[in-house]
Amino acid sequence: MEKSYYKSPIGVLEIICEKDALISLKLVENHDKSDSETVLIKEINTQLGEYFLGKRKTFDIKLKPVGTDFQKKVWEELQKIPYGKTKSYSEIATAIGNKNAQRAVGSACNKNSIMLIIPCHRVISKNGELGRFAYGNSIKQKLLEIEDNA
Repeated sequence: MEKSYYKSPIGVLEIICEKDALISLKLVENHDKSDSETVLIKEINTQLGEYFLGKRKTFDIKLKPVGTDFQKKVWEELQKIPYGKTKSYSEIATAIGNKNAQRAVGSACNKNSIMLIIPCHRVISKNGELGRFAYGNSIKQKLLEIEDNA
């Protein structure tokens, strides 16, 4: 397992890879020195840089998120939300075949260990409000603005 850190406009992102796949990308307050700069970590850093500059709309990184079957189903659906667009929790629930699972979708978003690339920040309430975000709504708003301004 390799661990690295990326200083982004929203804070320090911790990158954890296992073999040839990304297993975690999350905001952290405290960070150590990066373990290594593997080819995969360098590629992730490059793609994150392009994303934050508004030059990358999709990521091309093998993902290996850890979660329940339901969570993985939600996360797969989240990856279908286009850059700069949003969907509601209820739209995601309907898309995965369980129209009454809005709260469970929200919980799966909260448990997402690969932020940005599995874009839980693109999921909002049906009434257009931001809903909740694991890293706070100011970060969610900033990510949506990055995508809106690109």
